[in-house]
Amino acid sequence: MSKLWSLHAHQISKLLKIREVSATEICDSLINHIEEINPKINAIVVKTYKDARQQAKVLDRKIKENEKIGLLAGVPITVKVNTDQIGYPSTNGLQIQKDLIASQDSPVVKNLRSSDALLLGKTNTPAFSIHWFTRNSLHGHTLNPHNKNITPGGSSGGAGSATAAGMGAIGHGTDIAGSIRYPAYACGIHGLRPSIGRVPMVNYTTPDRHIGGQIMAVSGPLARCVKDIEIALKAMSVENYDDPWWAPIPFSFPMPKKKIALLTKIEGLKIDPIIVEELNSAAKKLEQMGWIIEEPKSPNFQEAANYQATLWLGEFRRTGGEAISKENDPDANFIYSQMCRRCPDTSLEKFMDSLQNRARISREWNKFFDQYPIILCPITGDIPFPDLKDLESEVSFDLVFDSMLPQIAPPYIGLPGFSFATNKTEENIPLGIQFISRKYREDLLLKVAYDLEKHYPKIEPTLPN
Repeated sequence: MSKLWSLHAHQISKLLKIREVSATEICDSLINHIEEINPKINAIVVKTYKDARQQAKVLDRKIKENEKIGLLAGVPITVKVNTDQIGYPSTNGLQIQKDLIASQDSPVVKNLRSSDALLLGKTNTPAFSIHWFTRNSLHGHTLNPHNKNITPGGSSGGAGSATAAGMGAIGHGTDIAGSIRYPAYACGIHGLRPSIGRVPMVNYTTPDRHIGGQIMAVSGPLARCVKDIEIALKAMSVENYDDPWWAPIPFSFPMPKKKIALLTKIEGLKIDPIIVEELNSAAKKLEQMGWIIEEPKSPNFQEAANYQATLWLGEFRRTGGEAISKENDPDANFIYSQMCRRCPDTSLEKFMDSLQNRARISREWNKFFDQYPIILCPITGDIPFPDLKDLESEVSFDLVFDSMLPQIAPPYIGLPGFSFATNKTEENIPLGIQFISRKYREDLLLKVAYDLEKHYPKIEPTLPN
């Protein structure tokens, strides 16, 4: 069992439950692997080995004494460094928060701990988590284990890179504009952005977010197989009313007609032919499995994305502008200036309009979902970009920003999205597609992902070369 680190979460947990391995052995296997691999890609920036070893000892005792164990018993997991974990800094990639030590776990971390997972490290994010790439002045630069010349994604780039390289079977990420889905895509794994209110999330080390962040930002899992995504989601979603948006929503509802809207044309989005080919290929596979595939006119992604940007940047201008100046991270300075250029008006009136129109736009999308319960569309319009592409110039920033339209729009109305890994290009660049459904229908996303997964090879850890 020397390669426990290479197994899926559900496989590791099964071995533990039938007593073929101990939690301590799992922990040691992962720590040894992390020590070997992490220096090459810098995905884990805060080691929490002491925490993990203590959890392993407790878990081994519980098994020995035949006590009840949790859903993720023995599963090695990483936590994003912008999320509170007791005893460790919640840096969010910032020098100004390097000593911000959490005195209690955020609800999502508490849920992972209660599920008997082993929390092995905290993963990198760009400064302020406002970038689709992952580099900051405090923790440095995270690389993609598939190909160091392409982005590992962001802002949960550390989670994507670590999970792809086997430094944890599941990665915790956060997503307000693609920060789970894009790293999963770029790193050749799966990622689920849950609906708003599904997974409880609060950081006790910092003030509550403003309303835009509250209604758009979520925590969710990244993993190398669909089953691990499902069990991680359920473990993360245990009730905690410290998050006032959390709701006791069931995980399944009556199955609607197996009908999918295939979107290979979205107004405002230029889609690479390689991605169109991946979408059509996936659609054909699903059609063979009994799904009805149609190509209707797309809902309005652009309008939703424009209002999302207003809420997103409005929050930064209220509290983040001063912090960005104080931190003085070169990447964050440039990204913030470009976001201000792209979205110059975040006045109170514009902000209120963005909130008001959310109700109308939600109704319009819900009518679409009445006809097509699932959308199959690009994750972005382009294959994963060369690393730090958006920092090259204003033109490059616009190219990247415009490509992210399918990432930016769904959070505005709280929708769940599933980033599904498909193939790789000849240049070893991962490819993938996205499924979107209405709020709280993660069960539909999992259903279609389970079906499609049967047609693709098992995702093995990718070691950096």
